[in-house]
Formats: sequence, C-alpha cells, structure tokens
Amino acid sequence: MTVLDTCAIIFDALTPERLSKKAERAIAKGEEQGRLACSDISLWEIAMLVAKGRIDPGTDPQSFIRDALAARSIQVIPINPEIAAMSAAHGEFSHFDPADRIIAATTLQCRGKLVTCDGHLQNIKGLPVIW
Repeated sequence: MTVLDTCAIIFDALTPERLSKKAERAIAKGEEQGRLACSDISLWEIAMLVAKGRIDPGTDPQSFIRDALAARSIQVIPINPEIAAMSAAHGEFSHFDPADRIIAATTLQCRGKLVTCDGHLQNIKGLPVIW
C-alpha cells in the first residue's frame, strides 16, 4: 500500500511540480495497482487548510477533497483501535502532532510506504518513506 501524507495529496492535486520524482513514480505505480491510500485525518487537515486560507483549491473543501480522492482512486483508511493505540503509544511518535502520529501509525498498520515531504515523518525509524 502506498499511503499519501496530506502534503502529497495537496501537491498532487494542486501543484504536482512540487512532488519529487520518486514521489511521482510511487503515486503513479500505486494508482496503477489500485493501492493508493490516505489516513482519514488527512481529510480533516485539508479542510482546515482551506478554511484557514492556507491553500486555495478554487472550490469548497468538500468538493476538493472528493475530487482529489477520486482523481487517483485513493482509499481512505479510518482510524481503528490498532491505529489509535499505536499512535498514542509508539515511542518514535511522542513528539509529533496528533495528525502526524495517526498518519504514521496508519502507514505502519497497513504495512505501507508513506509518500511525504515532512522531514519529521521522514526521520521516524522503521517508517518506510518515499520522497
């Protein structure tokens, strides 16, 4: 499974030139295989970024999120008890914000690789990252 961090979803939809070549290839391969996913917390993060004016997708948050997910057939992975527990207890996540903790735990839970430009997430030992 290729898990897209919030930044990867946004870059892919609005500014694909900001994706690294490795990230572009991973997204294309994941789409081809029908194995692209994101954590459900990324949907909330995107909505918050639009509401705060930090990104302007040219439409309302709900439409943008639906369109971005549909464009690549991205599966949304909900927080389950295992992801919740791992995000709270994993020693490597202790200094991250809650959304990053959930995204990292989601990636580990589904045995995926995370596409992210986030340097904090890239430095988590044992978290496979593509950028």
